[in-house]
Amino acid sequence: MANVIWKARKNNFLGLPWTFTVYGFSEDRLFVKSGILSTREDEVRLYRITDITLTRSFWQRIMRMGSIQISSSDKSMGNFTLKNIKNCDKIKEQLSE
Repeated sequence: MANVIWKARKNNFLGLPWTFTVYGFSEDRLFVKSGILSTREDEVRLYRITDITLTRSFWQRIMRMGSIQISSSDKSMGNFTLKNIKNCDKIKEQLSE
């Protein structure tokens, strides 16, 4: 990942980063890497993102997290969610720019 603007690990329901999913984005791409023994790395170009929605459950609001639903025109990823992200409102704004 070159010129990474943001990188974070998906948090569990307690807000702790004890999962094997890492999110990140650079100036032109969004990355999702998951797995421990066998890994998968997906990326979508930011210009293919058509819609971004931020949702926060009651528990997520208590833990200061949120989930960002992304609609994209990318064939392999389609619509996907960045789950349990800390500072989700700032990340959503950075993705929108």
